[in-house]
Amino acid sequence: MSFKPTTARDRLILALDVPTVEEAQTIVDETKGAVGTYKIGMQLQFAGGLTFAEELAREGHSIFLDVKLLDIDNTIASAVKNVAKMGMKFMTLHAYPKTMRAAVDALAEVGNKDLCLLGVTVLTSMDERDLGDAGYVGPIADLVEARAKQASATGMGGIVCSPVEAAAMRAAVGDSLAIITPGVRPAGADVGDQKRIMTPGDAVTAGADYLVVGRPILKAADRRAAAQAICREIEAALA
Repeated sequence: MSFKPTTARDRLILALDVPTVEEAQTIVDETKGAVGTYKIGMQLQFAGGLTFAEELAREGHSIFLDVKLLDIDNTIASAVKNVAKMGMKFMTLHAYPKTMRAAVDALAEVGNKDLCLLGVTVLTSMDERDLGDAGYVGPIADLVEARAKQASATGMGGIVCSPVEAAAMRAAVGDSLAIITPGVRPAGADVGDQKRIMTPGDAVTAGADYLVVGRPILKAADRRAAAQAICREIEAALA
């Protein structure tokens, strides 16, 4: 199944990286209609975010559950089957072949065609030195490409990679996968802990389908305006 976006707004994923559900709800209220999907990561998950995610989905919002699963096959399969009941649009797991196969098989078993499974290749906060410290040999780009090809072969819906690798991954897997890129920063924005970044326009031009943006919107004085500005930049890049 294809999980391709149709509008510039559809392409924008807002990361609700805040400590409480109350704060997250305020952000949703301020940005409703200005972003395509809300991403709920670990910080919020451990503060009632899973229930909040289901509530948002029932209200009609597109929700990205960023759980980054990695475990034995049986645990992965059981977790995916439960997430499949929650009404999510996206969920993440680490792009290890066994993990991805277990997840794809579990999703097929329950017959859910609306949930897009995303394989996380290499975190955008990592550089070559970080990868070496973790015991990997070789350039980041090679590992990202290997995992992207494995994700395509196992039937995943998409991958998560940095925008720096987006063009190469599009060439490697064609249109078989949706490409989701964190590490997106508007020109002049604080880089924070991200190391492999691009502007929204450059990321889309490179082949990214969806852009994950957090702090540049969350910390803006006018969050809706910040989201709309990013959508305009996406539209310009698509044109």
